[in-house]
Amino acid sequence: MLLYVLAFAGGILTIVSPCILPVLPFVFSRADQPFRRSGLPLLAGMAITFSLVAAVATFAGAWIVRANQIGRIVAIVIFAVLGLTLLFPSLAEFLSRPFVRLGGRVQQDGAAAPSIGKSFVLGISTGLLWAPCAGPILGLILTGAAIQGPSARTVLLLLAFAAGAAVSLAAVLLAGNKVFAAMKRSLAAEGWIRRGLGVAVLAGVVAVASGWDTGILRRISLSGGTSGFEQHLVDILHPVAYARSNQPAAATEEAPLDNEGAFPSLSGAVAWLNSPPLTAEALKGKVVVIDFWTYSCINCLRSIPYIEAWAEKYKNDGLVVIGVHTPEFAFEKDQANIEKAVRDLKITYPVAIDSNYAIWKAFNNEYWPAHYFIDATGQIRYHHFGEGEYDKSEKVIQELLKLKNSSLSLTGFVQVHGSGAEAAADMSDVQSPETYVGYNRQENYVSPEKIRRDAPAAYTAPGRMDVNDWGLAGSWTVGGEHALLDSANGKIIFRFHARDLHLVLGPGKDGQPIRFKVLLDGSVPGDDHGVDVNGQGEGTVKDYRLYQLIRQKGKVEDRTFEIQFLDPGVQVYAFTFG
Repeated sequence: MLLYVLAFAGGILTIVSPCILPVLPFVFSRADQPFRRSGLPLLAGMAITFSLVAAVATFAGAWIVRANQIGRIVAIVIFAVLGLTLLFPSLAEFLSRPFVRLGGRVQQDGAAAPSIGKSFVLGISTGLLWAPCAGPILGLILTGAAIQGPSARTVLLLLAFAAGAAVSLAAVLLAGNKVFAAMKRSLAAEGWIRRGLGVAVLAGVVAVASGWDTGILRRISLSGGTSGFEQHLVDILHPVAYARSNQPAAATEEAPLDNEGAFPSLSGAVAWLNSPPLTAEALKGKVVVIDFWTYSCINCLRSIPYIEAWAEKYKNDGLVVIGVHTPEFAFEKDQANIEKAVRDLKITYPVAIDSNYAIWKAFNNEYWPAHYFIDATGQIRYHHFGEGEYDKSEKVIQELLKLKNSSLSLTGFVQVHGSGAEAAADMSDVQSPETYVGYNRQENYVSPEKIRRDAPAAYTAPGRMDVNDWGLAGSWTVGGEHALLDSANGKIIFRFHARDLHLVLGPGKDGQPIRFKVLLDGSVPGDDHGVDVNGQGEGTVKDYRLYQLIRQKGKVEDRTFEIQFLDPGVQVYAFTFG
C-alpha cells in the first residue's frame, strides 16, 4: 500500500518538475471552460493515455517505443493546428469543416459549448506528448517491472502516478479558471487571452518537437530539487531499488535477532556452480548466508571479498554461503559469462544461477547486493541491503553459529583488503550516481540532439556541462538497455565527482575486441588510471563486464571524463562510481 501512496505522491510532485512544462499550455487552453465538461475529461484522457502507453511499453518491449514516437508526431501536428486556430478563429472555422472526425475542432472558438468527448480526445493527445522525467519514483516502478516482470501491480502503480499528476494539474486548472474569469471581467480581453494561449500552445509544440521537453528543461534547477525530494520519499517508503549504499539493517547490535520467516525455496535456478543443487530442506542444521549479486554491479563486487572470507573462516563451524546470481542486464543471463566471472573473481562457494528470477521472487528481494542470514532451524533471522556494516553482519554469523553449537568460541572479524574494482569505495566523497546509457533509465543526458530510440543517429558532444551531465558524440544506436557504436571514433563524455569511475561495457559482434582511449580533463589519466587502462588511457573491451577506468590518487574534485572507442560495435550500459 505504501508503494501506491509513494507513486501517487510522485505524480503530484510532477507539477513542480520541468517535465510537466510542455504540457501546461495545452492544459491551460481549456482553462476558460467549465471544469467538469472540459478540464476533467482532458486530465482523465491524459492520465489514462500515459498509464496505458507506459504499461504497454513494460509488457510489450521495444516495438511500442517506435509506436509511441509516431503518436508523438501525430500529437505535435494536432497541437500545431490547435495553436493556429486559437490565434486565427477564421482559420479554425475553415479547417474544422473537413477535419471534424480527426479532431480539428477540439479547440473551436469559445462560443460553442465545450464537449466532454472533444476534451477527452485532447487529453489523449496531451498524454502522448507527456514525457515525464524519469525521477526516482517513476524509475522504481519501471525498474521493478523490468526485474520482477510486468503485472497488474505495475499498471496500478502507473495509474497511481498518473492520478497524482492529474490531481496537481486539476488544482492548477481550477485556479486558472478563476484567473481567467477575473481577467475577462476586468479587461474584457478574451480575444487577447485566446491569442496568448495560441502562442503558448505553439511554443509548447516547438519545445516538444525540438526535444526541449526531455533535454534542456531537465537541466532546470527545479528538477534537481524535485528529484531530491522524491528520493527522500523513496528512502522512507522502501521501494524497489538498487542498493547503492548502506541500507538500514533489520536489527541493531543491541536488539535481539528477529524471526523474519522460513527459508524460501532455492528451486528454479537454471544451474549451480561450485556445488550440486542445494535445497532449503537439505541445509537444515547449517547456518546459511544468501548473497544476491550480479557480476557487473560495483557494490556487489566490493562485497564479495567479505563473503568469500566468511565462507572460508567459518566453513568448519557449520556455515554455508550461497551466492545467488540474478542478472540486471541481458548479457548477465549468459551462463558462460557468469562462469568466467566466478573464475575471475575466485569465488569458491556455491553459486546459483538465477537467470529467471525464481529465487529472487521467492525471497521477495528488491536489492543488489542483499544478504540474508538463516539459522540452523531454517528461519531467516537478519538481512542487510547494500554495502557496509560487515562487522555487524559477521557478528550475526557468529551469534547464529553459537546458537547452533554453544561450545564454539568465535571472536574477531575478517580483515579484507580488496584490489581493483573490489577495493572499498570512498563513499564520503561520491557525488555522482549510477547512470544508465540506455533510454529505459536514462538521466542527465545533455548532447544537443534528442535520443533517437532504437535507430542509428549522429550525436555531437555537449558544450558546457554541470556535474553529472553526460553526452554522446559520433554515430550511435541507443536502445533501452545500452548504446551501440555504429562507426569508429565515437565518444562518451561525463562530468563527474568521485574517486573511481567504472563503465559497464560489452565487446563487438561475435566478441570482437574494441580498443578505446580515456582522457581526464582533456589529458591522459597518468597515475589516475584505473586497473583496466594504462597511464596513457589505453584499454580494450574483450568481455561483458564492469571496467574500472579512473581511480584518482589525489584530491577528489569535479572532473571531465572522456572515452573514445577506436573501433565500432562496442556496447555501453552504465556508469558507476566509488
